[in-house]
Amino acid sequence: MEAQYIYIGLAAAFGLFMAWGIGANDVANAMATSVGSKALTIKQAILVAAVFEFAGAVLAGGEVTSTIRKGIVDTELLTGTPELLIYGMLAALLAAGTWLLIASRNGWPVSTTHSIVGAIVGFAAVGIGVDAVQWGEVGKIVISWIVSPLTAGFIAYLIYMSVQRLILSHDDPLAQAKRYVPVYMFFAAFTITLVTILKGLKHVGLDISVQKSYFLAIVVAVGVSLIGAFAINRIKPDPKAEKRLHFYTVERVFGVLMIITACGMAFAHGSNDVANAIGPLAAVIGIATSGSIAATSSLPVWVLVIGGGGIVIGLATYGRRVIATVGKKITQLTPSRGFAAELAAATTIVIASGTGIPISTTHVLVGAVLGVGLARGIEAIDLRVVARILVSWVVTIPAGACLAIVFYFLFRTVLPFITG
Repeated sequence: MEAQYIYIGLAAAFGLFMAWGIGANDVANAMATSVGSKALTIKQAILVAAVFEFAGAVLAGGEVTSTIRKGIVDTELLTGTPELLIYGMLAALLAAGTWLLIASRNGWPVSTTHSIVGAIVGFAAVGIGVDAVQWGEVGKIVISWIVSPLTAGFIAYLIYMSVQRLILSHDDPLAQAKRYVPVYMFFAAFTITLVTILKGLKHVGLDISVQKSYFLAIVVAVGVSLIGAFAINRIKPDPKAEKRLHFYTVERVFGVLMIITACGMAFAHGSNDVANAIGPLAAVIGIATSGSIAATSSLPVWVLVIGGGGIVIGLATYGRRVIATVGKKITQLTPSRGFAAELAAATTIVIASGTGIPISTTHVLVGAVLGVGLARGIEAIDLRVVARILVSWVVTIPAGACLAIVFYFLFRTVLPFITG
């Protein structure tokens, strides 16, 4: 009985550490463009993200007990020795959390999903055998490194070019903004609602069909665009500010839009990516309480609270470093540019969810920011920052794997003595 509590206690501690890493590194996906474009201050972004990430994690983050281990490792090979899977999952959580700490300290936006996947692959290859790893799934993830940023970048490029052509290049950009921004609001609300339903609410157990999902997204989008059109029409031009900063009033219009997209993305992110922390934690709880790998246990609410709370603490303590990299250092963002990047990221996530392609939200958003930068010319992008980000992406899976191997052998040697 004591061994059971030791395993669950360690899993809870490492799960909290991993959730902290998600908050420190990955929440930039939802908030970086809003902060970089000055639509929100860093304090406001942390407050908004804290509410919506926590709500997404706790309200819509359940039903993920098999998300992380399913498809990557053949757990049937460990049926006779379930404690090895416990050591492996503990090692994976600690390894992924450690890598996220290193990346966040350096301001590198890396994929939390790839961190935990790399860690699980590392322990499985050494602890069970190379054949236990589903290499086809790992291959799909590697391909997504290339496909997802390119897709998001291309969409962001097109969206920002349309903003320039339809609004910013006209003699009366405010009049054009009042005409076209409600249309952008429709698309933004539509894609964000779809992201929330497809990536978020699927974990609650709400079985919403694809047709109903699209219908619901259209209804929400129409409502948002009508409210948005009313709010925009009340915005009056500020001649003094316009002299100091061209497009000041138009960018204010896009600033309102950015706050809406940031809230939606934070909720969807919290509900989906909390699985990276609580998936292995749930696996350990299930094995420790039942003594077998096959059993699936219901997910206690305190596990979701650990995941949501860890994300919020990570964002509040370390999040600003990665937010600065994505929001400010790659290219200079304004609300209209930030909106183009956010909408492109959301659109790419919807496409990926519909087609089943495994993607990283981080890679998608960085690709989208690059696409917006390219719309202004290659000189608008800091290529040194981009090079550092690309290197950190390539290193993530091997780093997670190597750390997990070290921790796995450590736990395999030490824990049997402790649990006796």
